[in-house]
Amino acid sequence: MKLAIIGTRGYPYVYGGFETFAKELSERLVKNGVEVHIYCQRNLFRERPPLVNGIHLHYIPTIQTKSLNQIVHSFLSILHATFSSVNVILVVNLAAGPMGWIPKLTGKKTMINVDGLEWLRPKWKGVGAAYFRFAAKIACRLYDLIITDADAMREVYLKEFKKDSTVIAYGAPAYKKAEPSFLSRFNLIPEEYYLIVGRLIPDNNADLIVKAYLQADSKKKLVIVGDVPYSDQYASDLKKMAEGRVQFTGYVTNSDELMSLYQYSFSYIHGHKFGGTNPAMLKAMSNNCAILALDTCFNREMLNDGEFGLFFEEDPASVIHAMQQLENDEKIVQRLKKEVGKGLTNKYNWDCVTAAYQSAMNSI
Repeated sequence: MKLAIIGTRGYPYVYGGFETFAKELSERLVKNGVEVHIYCQRNLFRERPPLVNGIHLHYIPTIQTKSLNQIVHSFLSILHATFSSVNVILVVNLAAGPMGWIPKLTGKKTMINVDGLEWLRPKWKGVGAAYFRFAAKIACRLYDLIITDADAMREVYLKEFKKDSTVIAYGAPAYKKAEPSFLSRFNLIPEEYYLIVGRLIPDNNADLIVKAYLQADSKKKLVIVGDVPYSDQYASDLKKMAEGRVQFTGYVTNSDELMSLYQYSFSYIHGHKFGGTNPAMLKAMSNNCAILALDTCFNREMLNDGEFGLFFEEDPASVIHAMQQLENDEKIVQRLKKEVGKGLTNKYNWDCVTAAYQSAMNSI
């Protein structure tokens, strides 16, 4: 079996969720005897070896703009894979939804992981939103198998597009105890800060959480890990609104430092709205965080309707109330930290995720 993975930035370039997904999945599949080909964005790699860790790499050019980057790269990658020796093409970006007809020219089998509700994300307005909704609808007709990463996302596709899908979640990292000494770089004290991890985009509601924090009478710090890799008005306004009272670390690329930030936080606050199984949430769960999460069907699925975290509404007063609950009764914090790891069932285990993808490849 030969598999092509298209729609990530590449391998072993780990930038976000889908890059981590490609790494974890492909390395395991290679050990299982699958020949894996990953399509990389050429401009991100100074060195371009054709084979790394047994994984075949193809460096494809693209147009480096936010709106066309993924569309152009996915199109050229699918075109290349269509006329290659691979048997199955796995696409992990909804931008390529309308391109599912291309592999049919040579009889390739296709799968697409549709990820989140792209057409509802604030960054895609007007034509962008219309394109992604069209892409989701047409992908349901063109690809041999639709993969959703949460049961709640499967329900969305059944309701919106009358299309069933195979649910395969995202894997959580293994727990590894972090040293509190890593916090010294950020001048932080264990248990004395709230943590947000994610890109500074409207979807993740950092502005909502910052507004609430500025209004709350909290003795804890608020630390935000993440940024955007381009000049952006939302990110600039958010930092200006924080008035120096919120600590922005930017990107934290050292995994030991990041795990330390998770593990020694008082609470992790998750405002992500439009995704399915969220990698940042899984990291919070695997690092035994006390979690406050926006009340969405996806977050409820991950936290088992409140067994492994508390929820807040999309309103500053609700965020403040949730923060006060934790600060007024730290027994809640300790209970959540003790219990949250139990939510990481086999559904979120990378070996089980890999087995599910391999089974899906063989079934189409």
